[in-house]
Amino acid sequence: MTSSTILQRLSDTIETRRHADPASSYVAKLLASGQDKILKKIAEEAAETIMASKDGNTDQIIYETADLWFHTLVMLAHHGISPDVVLQELARREGISGIDEKASRSISR
Repeated sequence: MTSSTILQRLSDTIETRRHADPASSYVAKLLASGQDKILKKIAEEAAETIMASKDGNTDQIIYETADLWFHTLVMLAHHGISPDVVLQELARREGISGIDEKASRSISR
């Protein structure tokens, strides 16, 4: 199974749960709580990922990164953005120097 398949399946599950009862679905509750709550969860998970990395605990790094990615998928769903669009952007950047890519953003935006 490819990474993009897993991301799409998670995205599909998040979309399905959007319409579930917030009392029985964490995703529905998070989406119903609004963007500020979603962003707070992303910040929390990012901080936990950073701490796991600083501790050097591989299992914890993986676990916290999975939480961070999941909550980022919820944020994308909140905005109606498919993970495929993000993967397309990563593919567009493939083979381009990070320095050159960043410079092109400051020129065009």
